[in-house]
Amino acid sequence: MQLLSWIIFPAVCLMLITCPSHESLKENTDSKAFKQLITQAESYVKEETTPPDAYLQKFDQDENVQLLKAALNQIGYDLELSDFYDEELTWAVTDFQIQSENASISGIYDEATKEELLSYFKEDKNIEPGEGLAHPPEEPEVTEAGTEVVGNPYDELALVNKSFALPENYIPEDLMVPDVPFPFTEDLPKKYMRENAAHALEDLFDAAEDAGLELFAQSGYRSYDRQVEVFSANASQHGEDYANTFSARPGESEHQTGLAMDVTSAEVNLELVTEFGETEEGKWLAENAPEFGFIIRFPEGKEDITGYQYEPWHVRYVGEKAAKYVTEKGITFEEYIEQFDK
Repeated sequence: MQLLSWIIFPAVCLMLITCPSHESLKENTDSKAFKQLITQAESYVKEETTPPDAYLQKFDQDENVQLLKAALNQIGYDLELSDFYDEELTWAVTDFQIQSENASISGIYDEATKEELLSYFKEDKNIEPGEGLAHPPEEPEVTEAGTEVVGNPYDELALVNKSFALPENYIPEDLMVPDVPFPFTEDLPKKYMRENAAHALEDLFDAAEDAGLELFAQSGYRSYDRQVEVFSANASQHGEDYANTFSARPGESEHQTGLAMDVTSAEVNLELVTEFGETEEGKWLAENAPEFGFIIRFPEGKEDITGYQYEPWHVRYVGEKAAKYVTEKGITFEEYIEQFDK
């Protein structure tokens, strides 16, 4: 590891200078004293390398990212010590979270993940990389339609669209029902969202209520199999090409991520229609959603980029940092990913 080499390298150089021959060098490196030096160096590095006290996510770039990579390397990973939060680090964090007891699975380095990592240091434990989430293959899998399959579906910043599909068997492990109004009472799968998104939606709806507005959650999580039914019905009625302007093919729906929710109001009879964007609720949602980590995923005028019609009712959870950036810049999630993905 790079940090370890900074300590061991000077010691080896000293031996090269002081040892008159190859034989004596070999004797020194085989010696008990040299092995003890290595052990002490390893112990020193582990003591000095601690998980950073920072909130970090994909595309961040600073010294804390490098510290996080060094900390993960100490428990068994082999990450290049750059200062950029790349896909490789996102995979490692996700894999670690899946193998941990108390961290939420998101690919984001948060307080709970830091505490879990600290416990590994305190207990001197190591991890088996890839045991929780297999390392994405060098050559991505593709669907029958030729769409690239997302290697890390747990990533809260995963791009899911007509170019990137979720695995057919992906079902989020942390689905829950947010405590918000629904226009139906049945316990249906579409009430569910992933935990972080669900709590953020609760805060969003509370803020809307404080503003004197009433929002309703209409449709959240949707399984791959359910999307097969939905898209087949739309394709039968409208033709596959036209249907794909407003309905996603199986695997390509954000609803399968558990991070999306369709929102409506009584002003449009609880329907999912573009007129919702002209209501007080729709305008408030577009303006305030980023404060709670949501974006209007399919904005007006960006159909050629997103591949879908304008949907003022469809919000996607991406976290506050990304949501504010996307909204302030007036860009799509596709453009955000393209801008930062290196």
